[in-house]
Amino acid sequence: MIFVDRADAGRQLARALDAWRGKRPIVFAIPRGAVPMGKIVADALDGELDVVLTRKLGAPGNPEFAIGAVDETGWSYVAEYAAQAGATRAYLDATIAAEMRTMRRRRAEYTPVRPPLDPAGRVAIVVDDGLATGATMIAALHALRARGPSRLICAIPVASREAVAKVGPYADDIVCLDVPEGFYAVGQFYRDFRQVDDAEVVALLRMAGRTDRDV
Repeated sequence: MIFVDRADAGRQLARALDAWRGKRPIVFAIPRGAVPMGKIVADALDGELDVVLTRKLGAPGNPEFAIGAVDETGWSYVAEYAAQAGATRAYLDATIAAEMRTMRRRRAEYTPVRPPLDPAGRVAIVVDDGLATGATMIAALHALRARGPSRLICAIPVASREAVAKVGPYADDIVCLDVPEGFYAVGQFYRDFRQVDDAEVVALLRMAGRTDRDV
């Protein structure tokens, strides 16, 4: 399955999540790439949009290769292969500290006029544009589970088989449109996989905030 772009993936994902339409779900998008997709899903389901901040922990010398992830509270997931990838405890501590600083900056920029939406007792749907290792999704699900949602759903257009298996224990449900063989990177399943910048995220959240007051 090849998606035209994130908007196309978002529309298809929204159809797969239609059972939750009208039940006031909160769609938590993982910035930055998933926020445009999350807005489409939230609108289609008559829900609300927010972000859940997590940061990938990249391998030494290969920052695109995830060896774990950290959430806003400082809780971290470290993959079992992290040491083989060259990550020492000192490296992990320094990387976690740097990513925590980035998340604090982004939280201040993304939602300056309102606190994060409270998922307690509500359906929380965590959206990303795809899962390669599953590390950032695990951190996102862990962070939201601690806040007491009634149902916690992982929703992605595409994922590797290994990532789905790793994420499974952290979610009540996984909605994934495609689990292909030969998975190398999320971007290979999109014709247009342009970067999403902070300004676009802020604009989408501001627009969602105005809409959410009517939900």
